[in-house]
Amino acid sequence: EAAGAPVPEVLPAGWDVRSAYLAGARLAADPDVTAVLCGNDDTALAVRRALYEAGRDVPGDVSIIGFDDVPGAAYWTPALTTVRMDFVALGRACLAAIAAEVAGEPRQVIALAPPSLVVRESTAPPP
Repeated sequence: EAAGAPVPEVLPAGWDVRSAYLAGARLAADPDVTAVLCGNDDTALAVRRALYEAGRDVPGDVSIIGFDDVPGAAYWTPALTTVRMDFVALGRACLAAIAAEVAGEPRQVIALAPPSLVVRESTAPPP
């Protein structure tokens, strides 16, 4: 929006890899698609497969970004650009909120580190 580019509609897909693969096949058929942000790294891998089967190069034709930074993401081909979040801290904050709720105490505000972008090989400037 800030760049004045049109914002594409979200392509609905489930959290399972089959659903992501099918969504990826639809995206691969659209030559205007140059980037895909996936809900997690596993779905990014499924989208990558669909793009590969359609002859679309990653990152030459389409950039892919996942979310989670699973341990294997750095070793995929191409290595996956992803968003890293401190899930341990998030889990602790959730548990503290539940404990406060059960005990009838006010919830404390817990500062969490913002997610960070881990740039790897699956992204490039648009063609």
